[in-house]
Amino acid sequence: MADLSTAAHVNEGTVLEAMVDRIEPIKRPRGRPRKRPAKLHADKGYDAAKHRRALRARGIVARIARRGVESREKLGRHRWVVERTFAWLHRFRRLRVRDERKAELHQAFLDLGCALICWKLLH
Repeated sequence: MADLSTAAHVNEGTVLEAMVDRIEPIKRPRGRPRKRPAKLHADKGYDAAKHRRALRARGIVARIARRGVESREKLGRHRWVVERTFAWLHRFRRLRVRDERKAELHQAFLDLGCALICWKLLH
């Protein structure tokens, strides 16, 4: 799981490369750990040639809905994972509405919330 805090009205496309680079290596029983996911599902907000090139350079297959061509319902079965994770994070009141002035403090609470979610899933 990777997380990143930004300002309130920052377009997600501007931090796509930073988020992909923050993903931890995936451990497998044999061989080298895979450093990146095989493919990335995204909605129409990420439909730009720049994003597709950046993902291709990292060896990731881009499954991005195209504007004016594909309906948004096609990504629904993958999108619910993201929405579910946001719902889990919003159970922590300090993450639902950001009250902290320092970004480092909010990032610490975000990291703690992600750790608690992972711990609960494993426990």
